[in-house]
Amino acid sequence: MENRVIHEIKTINEYHKAMGLPRPEHPLISIIDYKAIVLPCKANMGFVFDFYSILIDRNLKGNMKYGQQSGDFEEGVMFFMAPGQVFEMELEEAETTNRSGSLLLIHPDFLWKTTLAKKIRQYDYFGYAVNEALFLADKEEKSILALMENIILEYRNNIDNFSDPVIIAQLELLLTYADRFYHRQFITRKKSSHTILDRLEGLLDKYFKGEVLSREGTPTVLYVASSLNVSAGYLSSLLKVLTGKSTQHYLQDRLIEHAKAQLSTTDQSVSEIAYGLGFEHPQSFSRLFKTKTSLSPLEFRAKFN
Repeated sequence: MENRVIHEIKTINEYHKAMGLPRPEHPLISIIDYKAIVLPCKANMGFVFDFYSILIDRNLKGNMKYGQQSGDFEEGVMFFMAPGQVFEMELEEAETTNRSGSLLLIHPDFLWKTTLAKKIRQYDYFGYAVNEALFLADKEEKSILALMENIILEYRNNIDNFSDPVIIAQLELLLTYADRFYHRQFITRKKSSHTILDRLEGLLDKYFKGEVLSREGTPTVLYVASSLNVSAGYLSSLLKVLTGKSTQHYLQDRLIEHAKAQLSTTDQSVSEIAYGLGFEHPQSFSRLFKTKTSLSPLEFRAKFN
């Protein structure tokens, strides 16, 4: 995408106005029929929203970018955007008139003094890149849309002391369902998931065999994710499903396996091995090794021999 001016939209009311929509029925939460959004015949836009956005789009044909990644889509997907993310899109005339879907906007102030205010930050998918969108099965989409409909009914018809807690409960259930559906996607889309895992293994094999290990130490989560062209959150979630480990633990385990090989096949001292693995202090290596294996490096070498 070419560089363009990025517009910051602070409130849901500002978003409605910018998209040619009537004022929102609730100032802090809104669910919009995507067909109702009025866009120019050729839409080339960049935005930063100060609120959470969840989009189900069934007929997206165009280029979108957020989370430092871009993607072209020709089928329905579900996106999650946290406040402060840059969102860009390029749509041609036909693409602006045939959209179908639902857009949920949640201002952080709506979550104030609720347990969801903190918990929503723990859902990794708000940090995923655009090419890591959620592909919903039909029954999954129906579950999400049913919850959205419940939210609409609450803020449209039942504004009382129970309205906000009921909406919060529906939102929390929606986010939990999304977590479940992403977990399912990691399993059912085995080819793409295992391709990433295979690429990770190849990347680490090359890294551990080269001189960069002694110079830079264990590769960071951000380095690995960037090299694989995925977001750090997506990679960690995928590894947790496929291996039961976070990215950090996965990298540490690979490092320890490399250390075991050196302890068992060379005469290098523990200090030499530690420095070769990028540790500034051999004691740090020994502590990590014992944490992972319940043995010190010397105990491991003696037991192996």
